[in-house]
Amino acid sequence: MNNLIISQFGITHNAFMNEIKDVSEKQLDEQPEGFHNTIHWHIGHVLTTNEQFLFGFPDNTENLPERYKNLFGNGSKPADWPEDVPSADELAEQLNNQLKRIKQIPSEKFDEKLPKMVLGAQTYGELAAVAAFHYGNHAGRINAMKKVLNK
Repeated sequence: MNNLIISQFGITHNAFMNEIKDVSEKQLDEQPEGFHNTIHWHIGHVLTTNEQFLFGFPDNTENLPERYKNLFGNGSKPADWPEDVPSADELAEQLNNQLKRIKQIPSEKFDEKLPKMVLGAQTYGELAAVAAFHYGNHAGRINAMKKVLNK
């Protein structure tokens, strides 16, 4: 199962990166009507959520600054951002580095039981599958936002 999960992460990562590659600087921080966040926020949110699900951010990993939780975590929004938010390019590079770390997760880790159920997942592998789904879900949201922004 671990090869399938890692493969799914590669697929969703590539789809996500393809969605953000042609977004203009202006579009990154434009919040279209009917949407709760910006494309810039979605990039940071996926990065932060993957780090939480797969690496125990912020308590068990030092790969991202702890402030990302407030910038990109559930319930956050760009309207509340301070002036010093990482650029979308920086976040995209961190996503690329994160994928490399995901690919290095030992296969036996995916069979480990979680201390408590998270979003219906009972094992680390099931939680990784949820994270891969979440990644793809946000690629779809970005696709929809781009369609609205390009009208």
